Amino acid sequence: MQMESEREKVVFRTSCVGIAANVVLALAKAFVGVFSHSIAVILDALNNLSDALSSIITIVGMKLSLKPATKKHPFGNGRTEYLSALIISVIILYAGVTSLVESGKKVFAPTVPEYSTTSIVLLIAAVVVKIVLGAYVKAQGKKVNSQSLVASGEDAMMDSIVSSATVVAAMIFVLFHVAIEAYLGVLISILIVKSGIELIAETVSSILGERIDAKLSHEVKNTICELDSEIFGAYDLVLNDYGPDRLLGSVHIEIPSEWNAQKIDEMTRKIQDCVFKKHNVILSAVGIYSVNTANAQAAHIRDKAKEIASEFPDILQLHGLFADTENKKIKMDAVISFDAADMNEVVKQFSARLKEIFPDYEVIVQLDRDVSD
Repeated sequence: MQMESEREKVVFRTSCVGIAANVVLALAKAFVGVFSHSIAVILDALNNLSDALSSIITIVGMKLSLKPATKKHPFGNGRTEYLSALIISVIILYAGVTSLVESGKKVFAPTVPEYSTTSIVLLIAAVVVKIVLGAYVKAQGKKVNSQSLVASGEDAMMDSIVSSATVVAAMIFVLFHVAIEAYLGVLISILIVKSGIELIAETVSSILGERIDAKLSHEVKNTICELDSEIFGAYDLVLNDYGPDRLLGSVHIEIPSEWNAQKIDEMTRKIQDCVFKKHNVILSAVGIYSVNTANAQAAHIRDKAKEIASEFPDILQLHGLFADTENKKIKMDAVISFDAADMNEVVKQFSARLKEIFPDYEVIVQLDRDVSD
């Protein structure tokens, strides 16, 4: 697909820029670190090499994610990008722990650095490059929804802080002959460790499966309801994430009970086509809730059920409500908040209240979870 091809180009190009920049910075800082006897600068150079490795992992992860679907993996390999982002996050955490250990050693066994004007200029230039690189990579990552690039960009921004600290330490030593780089190294290492832990938590959250973005949820439901005035609502939108921009799921719609199979089939296909074109979301199934709009007693039951539901703070929504006045059955789904102490108890109490009002009816309330806005 053209969208995937363009995304692949952006990720590949951005990662190559990151690799080239980090290799050059690593060589320059290694040169400064060795000749100035600065542990902070040497660690900074190693950190740049880890960034280059991160960019390589990003490219590999993207290439693997684009492998075609197979019988074993029918939904493709898009989640590979999340694994590559997780690896990068672990590398960041490892780099932070390593630099923390080395900086701690230098606190107790300090070495006297020897900075020259050239080395300080190189370090300042490295800070500028890192800031620009980090902002560029992060922006490109957000543009194409690549967590790996966003993670690399975050890492680069943290590195710019590390590099800034080495410049500050060098300037303080040159001006006041006080070596503080080991202490700065400890502080910066803690910040890197914190960043690594946060990135790991974010990536793991994506792998586990997160709530659908509220904006996307509302847009998809609005698109569905705008297709026909007789679609009373769209509910139970469930989207499974099979990689960045690869969403597959299902939805239920409320329609008049008078619709025949042909009209339902036509509308289902229209919904699937429209939602995919507008939102790049694949709806593999469109379920149906029938509403008997022509029955006055059924309308009264629906209104009364919604009135009673308003008495329960944990009931967020009722839908799929069908009152069968001939067979004396009331069926519906009740969306219960995750904050409810006992979801089943809420449903039980609500059902009992309905039964009090309509004792001649069998009341069937299906517990529904608050999976989308």
